[in-house]
Amino acid sequence: MVARTRAAKTESEEPEPSVFDYLDYRAFLNDYYLHKKSRGLSYRSISKRVGLKSTNYFKLVMEGKRNLSDEMARQFAAALIDGDPGRDFFVELVRFAQSRTPAQKDGAYKKLSGFRQYRAARPLELAHAEYHSSWYCPVIRELVSSPWFREDPAWLGKMLRPQVAAHEVARAIAVLLETGLLVRNKSGRLKQAEPLVTTGAEARFLHIANYHRMMMQMATEALLNVPQAERDISALTLCVRAEGLARVKHRLQAFRRELLELSAQEQRGDTVLQINFQVFPLTRAVSKEPKT
Repeated sequence: MVARTRAAKTESEEPEPSVFDYLDYRAFLNDYYLHKKSRGLSYRSISKRVGLKSTNYFKLVMEGKRNLSDEMARQFAAALIDGDPGRDFFVELVRFAQSRTPAQKDGAYKKLSGFRQYRAARPLELAHAEYHSSWYCPVIRELVSSPWFREDPAWLGKMLRPQVAAHEVARAIAVLLETGLLVRNKSGRLKQAEPLVTTGAEARFLHIANYHRMMMQMATEALLNVPQAERDISALTLCVRAEGLARVKHRLQAFRRELLELSAQEQRGDTVLQINFQVFPLTRAVSKEPKT
C-alpha cells in the first residue's frame, strides 16, 4: 500500500523544464526557478549551486537586468542542466538572445536548430523557418489559387522567376503542408488555408525579419532583371511630425487592405506579384525647436 502511494506521487510530479523547449534562456531560468521553488529551493540555494557570490545575480539575469558572458553561461549550464547536449544548447541560447547583429542572430539560430532534441521538440517552428527562408514558398502558395495551377514541381519551377529546381519546389510544397498554409481538399487538390499553429514570438520575429531582408534583396535584383514595364520601384523622402508618421502608417495599412481586397476579386489570376512597403526614419526626432 505504501509502495503504491509513493509511485502515484512520483508519477504526478511535474518534470523539470527541458531547455530544448525554449528559445529564450531567461524564460527557461524563470521556469526552472518556479519548478525548484515549488520544492522548497530559494534564489539563495540556486545561486549557491551555480557558485554565485551575489544571491541577487540569478534574479537579475532572469529579469533581463544582467547578461551572461560565455563563461557565466557555461557555469550556469553546468550547475542547472544534466548532460552535455543540454548544457551546450543553453550556451547557444544565451548567444542567440544576446546577438547584436542579424548575421549573429542567424548564425546562433542555425546552431540551435542543429541540435536533434530541439528539432524533435519544434518541428513546426523549423518548417516556418524554412518557409520564410525561401522566397518561392509564398509564391507557390499564391499560385495554388490560380485555375491554371498544376501540382507539377518541374512545371512550377519553370514558372517561377528566377527558375527553381523541381526538387526545391517539391520541398516547398511539403513545407507549406507542414505549416498548414496549404491543405488538400477531398479530391486531393491543394488549396490555401490558414495555419492552425504559429511559432513562438522570438522565432517568429527572426523568421519574418529574414523574410523581409530577402524580399528587399529580390527587389534590388528586379531593378536589373525585370523590364521596367513589368515593375514599379520608387521612393519618397518626407519630413513629418510624429503625428504625420502615424498617419502615413495608417494610410499604408489601409492601402494594403485595399490591395488584398483587389486580389480577392481576381477570379482567374495568372501572375504572382511581390509588393514591398518600407517606412523608416532617416533622422532622429528633434526634441525641441531650434534656436533662432
